Amino acid sequence: MISGLSTHWNFVWLVAASFLAGVMNAMAGGGSFISFPAMIAMGVPPVEANATNTVALWPGQLTSLAALRGDMRKDLLPLISVASILGGVGGAITLLKTKQVTFMHLIPWLMLGGALIFGVSGPISKWLRSRSKAHPDHVGERPLPLMWVFLCTIPVCFYIGYFGAGGGFLIMTILALFGVEEMHVLNSLKVLAACLSNFCAIVTFVISGRVLWHYCLISMVFAAGGGWVGAKYARRTNPDVLRAIVVSTGCVIAGYFFWKG
Repeated sequence: MISGLSTHWNFVWLVAASFLAGVMNAMAGGGSFISFPAMIAMGVPPVEANATNTVALWPGQLTSLAALRGDMRKDLLPLISVASILGGVGGAITLLKTKQVTFMHLIPWLMLGGALIFGVSGPISKWLRSRSKAHPDHVGERPLPLMWVFLCTIPVCFYIGYFGAGGGFLIMTILALFGVEEMHVLNSLKVLAACLSNFCAIVTFVISGRVLWHYCLISMVFAAGGGWVGAKYARRTNPDVLRAIVVSTGCVIAGYFFWKG
């Protein structure tokens, strides 16, 4: 009786968490901080939970990519695409080869790291915008050290394929440091890298049979609904408040896994 009631509430929490994850991803990001622990609460092993959660939240990234495709720098598309594919596949394969108990011990560190990266994304975004405004005449003209951009992007995409929280902001930072100054270009390339890396990870997860589709489809539907709601209200909400909520949530959940583990 108690076990059945616990399962029922865990299922309700998975539905609610998926919806909240969709809202968070549309408004600020960091939805995995909510939906991934909900998968764990359903009794899904950690590696399968991460794989299933990645698949469930990916359609939202695809729609964002479609909306931002006009902002991309064409000369960087091949480089970012190849780095994303190599990194995403490598990260996914490494995840599948990680023992469940090892990944369980890594979870709080990965979530804490993702929350901290997300926390500094605000100042980084402001710095990127200030650079963009300071050099309006040089957008798209500055030659980039393409080999170094490629080599630095691969490990970030590897991280995205392995776990991913906060990886997109690392992509933006790398590109900005190497000379990409237009904020819209940075954001579009960030979404491209995350979308491609996660897609390669998804293909790897599906082929290996590590996706639990009965949970995945439920989460996908409610995350999509949350994404629609979040997109509708995104511009009415203070982004600094949203970021603080996401970071606090990530740190609290990381603390829970530290305590539990």
